[in-house]
Amino acid sequence: MSTDFKKKVREQFGRTAEGYVRDQGFAKGDDLDEAAKLLNPTHEDIMLDVACGGGHTALSFAPLVRSVVASDLTMQMLKKAQEYISDEGGVDNITFREADAEDLPFPSGSFTLLTCRIAPHHFPDVPRALREFHRVLRRQGGRMVIIDTLLPDDPEIAEFYQTMEKMRDPTHVQAYNQQEWIQMIEAAGFQVETTRIFNKTHDFPVWAKRAGLKREGVQKLAKYFIDSPAKVHDYFQIETFAGEVESYTDQKLLLYATRIHKK
Repeated sequence: MSTDFKKKVREQFGRTAEGYVRDQGFAKGDDLDEAAKLLNPTHEDIMLDVACGGGHTALSFAPLVRSVVASDLTMQMLKKAQEYISDEGGVDNITFREADAEDLPFPSGSFTLLTCRIAPHHFPDVPRALREFHRVLRRQGGRMVIIDTLLPDDPEIAEFYQTMEKMRDPTHVQAYNQQEWIQMIEAAGFQVETTRIFNKTHDFPVWAKRAGLKREGVQKLAKYFIDSPAKVHDYFQIETFAGEVESYTDQKLLLYATRIHKK
């Protein structure tokens, strides 16, 4: 991850950390429930949550495993996550570590479980991050769930998605479709066991402002949504009222993969 971009990410998420930590859309979700079902955690598991954001995934899994390391590039985000988890109470097996997903500061084979939820679209080099995920997972029993926004297969709709995400958040790099994800994960030495797709509806004003957009930026983004082609409106189920965007719905892709053990 380039130094300049890393600095931009830290600034962006340091500035907006509180909004992400307190957002209930991250705190709960069918994707979290499905991740737990597929990973089947036990109290013998040692888990790493990469790019932990507000700490919601770490908190969800903590009662199910021996220990969790919640890592993030942004120290301010880690501090907010720690405050949130402390306020929620009930767990004492989470530690926090500043870490770049593309250069994890952990020995090989340190973990049996790894999660990374709604974050890889901020990584400049996803294949490198996946190789790091492979390295820090144990050879036997290592398993992983990645959840991120699913890039539409239609090129025009995909271009709309990429553009609007960059308008909202300059640290957005790239989303991927399902086939691209499977190819990258398998190239890193994993076996993709199963995939799931979930719809997620976003309250547009809350979603836009959470990324730190001011009024003018929100208005510009709303106009981009409203002026988009009909098939974009249909795909994202864009809801408007009195010339304002109220909500839209995108898809999240969950991939469950296991580390291939080579003798």
